[in-house]
Amino acid sequence: MAATFAGLEFLATAVVVLDERFVVRHANQAAENLLGTAAKSLIGQAILPLFADDAALGKALAEALVTHWDYSAQDVSYARPGHEPLPLSCTLTRIDVAETPLLVELRPIEQQLRLAREERLIGEQQANRELIRNLAHEIKNPLGGLRGSAQLLEHELDRAELREYTQVIIKEADRLQSLMDRLLTPHRAPRVAALGIHEVLERVRSLVLAEFSTGIRIVRDYDPSLPDLIGDKEQLIQAVLNVVRNAAQALACARAGKAGTITLRTRAVRQVTLLRQRHKLALELQVIDDGPGVPEDIREKIFNPLVSGRDGGSGLGLSLAQTFVHYHRGVIECDSRPGRTVFRILLPLA
Repeated sequence: MAATFAGLEFLATAVVVLDERFVVRHANQAAENLLGTAAKSLIGQAILPLFADDAALGKALAEALVTHWDYSAQDVSYARPGHEPLPLSCTLTRIDVAETPLLVELRPIEQQLRLAREERLIGEQQANRELIRNLAHEIKNPLGGLRGSAQLLEHELDRAELREYTQVIIKEADRLQSLMDRLLTPHRAPRVAALGIHEVLERVRSLVLAEFSTGIRIVRDYDPSLPDLIGDKEQLIQAVLNVVRNAAQALACARAGKAGTITLRTRAVRQVTLLRQRHKLALELQVIDDGPGVPEDIREKIFNPLVSGRDGGSGLGLSLAQTFVHYHRGVIECDSRPGRTVFRILLPLA
């Protein structure tokens, strides 16, 4: 069997060969590297349990055998224990070998998916900013008149209990005015200087632990070899603080007295594309929590202004975090499921 497929070892593409029961009979070196499993562990295994969406793949494999298709392709997710599923492009090809009629090519598509997601988020953010700016302008002017009228009315009232109502109007007008100012005020350009990301994280950690004194544990998982980055310290502190505080609030609401854990993890990644630009080296910062996860109905719009998964939330924290990260030519992403939510910030280093 090994001699029959020896030529596959020269391919850079991950390839596995299946028998009619969809059991792996051969896997080349590229497949071992991609799947993180030695060939001797793969051979003899049914291929379907290896993938999260095994029903669709099983249907495609069965149809390839029955209809004698020479080619079929679809996207699948390789289920890696202890890791996020790996998105792959799966191509099925019939081959003229009796006992092993199916050849499966696997290609990672995570980079393509991330780039497409970045493009969509950039477009959505620009449209949202313009919409929110116009809406805030329309709301701000009547608020000033509403507050002024309430003050004039308060001076005309003799009864203290009636003045309590005008105070409610004034305070709510002030609160909405503050919200509109945050939406309208153009953020200053970054004041950049060399800084260490771990100094930023330690500041954020101390602020969050002071605010959430019980029930939250923040674990450090730092890469001490990371070089300094060029950035605005205050903007980066605010961006990371918004993300970590969001995680702490989710844990505080869901845990009901039980301790929750937030992990701050830093790593270096090489040869990445951020906002359409290629960078030799980038910083990867992950904020990981073991809370309930982002509600499914808002996962795709979690960075939009005024979108919040928490009662009483303004929905501005993550939107501002995204803005500050974009100012630093970086991107921020979220992957969430119950028990594990990961906010991933990528910032260029070189």
